[in-house]
Amino acid sequence: MRTRSVLTLLAAAALLTLTACEGADTGAKPSQVKDGRGKDGSDTAVLPDLVGKGLQSAQDQAQAAGFRRLASHDALGRGRTQAFDRNWKVCSQTPAPGTRPTNTKVDFGAVKLTEDCPAKDESGERGPTQAGGTMPAFTGKSVKVAREALDRSTSLTVKDASGSGRMVLVESNWQVCAQDPAAGAKLDGRPVRLEAVKFSESCP
Repeated sequence: MRTRSVLTLLAAAALLTLTACEGADTGAKPSQVKDGRGKDGSDTAVLPDLVGKGLQSAQDQAQAAGFRRLASHDALGRGRTQAFDRNWKVCSQTPAPGTRPTNTKVDFGAVKLTEDCPAKDESGERGPTQAGGTMPAFTGKSVKVAREALDRSTSLTVKDASGSGRMVLVESNWQVCAQDPAAGAKLDGRPVRLEAVKFSESCP
């Protein structure tokens, strides 16, 4: 009787060991399992190619793919705000399409629907740079970009260079034709004077 009990216990232990081993064998080491996570443990997803799409559609598709950190900027470097996304189209995107962590910031360079995309994104070249104590070269840049580059305490006046006496209201629509002081001059609190025309016009 004792021998039979021992044999029964041994058989039960062997069965439990076999079951545990079968449950633990997934056929792949943990490092080989593809679970859609990046090296830092963040979720990953495929970022589509969204260039050429309307800005609103591009943002919707990026969100549908799992990306939530979205931004956009004026690809022409005028500093315009994309207040109505449906009126803008995508010219570039950063980062490029591909598998990315879903916490990646996706930035779209955009222009208005009626405008052509630039050969390359001009926001870096024509974007605001802080003037410091030296006057930057503002010719060809938007009045808005020029204003943002200057210290807030700077006295700034803007004149219509066409001679028509128009008010410069939407500064991102106007390009600088002339400036005083000249580029490279020390500011030291000096007032700044700009002359400008609309981007659809040529400087006199």
